[in-house]
Amino acid sequence: MRSFNKYTINHVTRWFARLPRGPFAVVRHVGRRTGRPYETPIMVERSGDRFVIALTYGPDVDWYRNVLAAGHATLLWHGQVYQLDKPDPLPAQSALPLYSSFERMTLQRRGTQHFVSMKYRQGAKL
Repeated sequence: MRSFNKYTINHVTRWFARLPRGPFAVVRHVGRRTGRPYETPIMVERSGDRFVIALTYGPDVDWYRNVLAAGHATLLWHGQVYQLDKPDPLPAQSALPLYSSFERMTLQRRGTQHFVSMKYRQGAKL
């Protein structure tokens, strides 16, 4: 299922991520071994100067490992581009209340237990 999503569903989700509303965003990151740029659709919510990202496939996915290695990423969300730093794991009980009730229900049904919080660099919106 994960492979199917990576090569099929992710292309559709990237389109939704470019809309001015909704929970989807695109995280832009660089491969930790290849140095190649990648774009991965994610579910995200903003909380103050931080973005909370659902790790729907857990913390062992390539995009998250790339971000951890680099310490930063770029986020395309609601038509804006943000520079993010300092990935920090966040417990589900702290992250889930930030999502809408529908999104929260979806994440809980999927069994999403891992989240990461990343700080938005003030003045770095592109």
